[in-house]
Amino acid sequence: MAFRLDTLWSKITLVCLLPLLWVIIDITFDNLGPDPIQTLHIRLGDWAMRFLWLTLLVTPVQTITKWPGMADYRQMLGLYAFFYATLHVIVYLLVDHGLMWQIIAVDILESSYIWFGLIAYLIIIALAISSPKWAKKRMGKQWKKLHRLIYIASLAVIIHYYWQLKGNMAEPLFYLIIIILLLAFRVAVWFKNRKFIKMMIPTTRRIKVVSVVKALNPELSIDLQGPVIKELIIQEVEPD
Repeated sequence: MAFRLDTLWSKITLVCLLPLLWVIIDITFDNLGPDPIQTLHIRLGDWAMRFLWLTLLVTPVQTITKWPGMADYRQMLGLYAFFYATLHVIVYLLVDHGLMWQIIAVDILESSYIWFGLIAYLIIIALAISSPKWAKKRMGKQWKKLHRLIYIASLAVIIHYYWQLKGNMAEPLFYLIIIILLLAFRVAVWFKNRKFIKMMIPTTRRIKVVSVVKALNPELSIDLQGPVIKELIIQEVEPD
């Protein structure tokens, strides 16, 4: 498929790459401050977290706007979260520690916040690998269960982010409030759907009764409000 700048998909793709372009420009012109490696490491991690938050934002937006096409952009944003998280890890392993695995192992063992970052990254890797349509089809019901781990990853990310910063807690608090709101929205929708399903149980039973009657006699014309149906429903709801 040709890459066209007049499509929404391509425009969002370019916007998602702007943080990387910004980082490259700052590296080129030496604008990363007195500790460039640490600044680079933190900035890439910040963008990984932001894209993870944007991925979680898609469902509320889709629910409110009723736009089913948002699911495709959720996958895109999730892959960009994986992309920036991978760059974040590469800078830590290669640039910061020069692939000196003994030092890296000691650092991981002594720094509790790294454990949470590692947990989040492993989950994000699993989600990225299983994101294609063929993987979703192959995994079946297990796919949805796996992708619910994004909530665990988001909590691990915010803990990782909070523990590694020293001094200014304004940003961690801001991102914590965002994730709480996003998760609270999902909990509210879940409770609403459960209540709706319970209200729909009688209607479901009525449809099942009609299906049984029509299976016995396909040519039978049935009035859903008629006495026959009401009697059948009563017989089903009220056991002997």
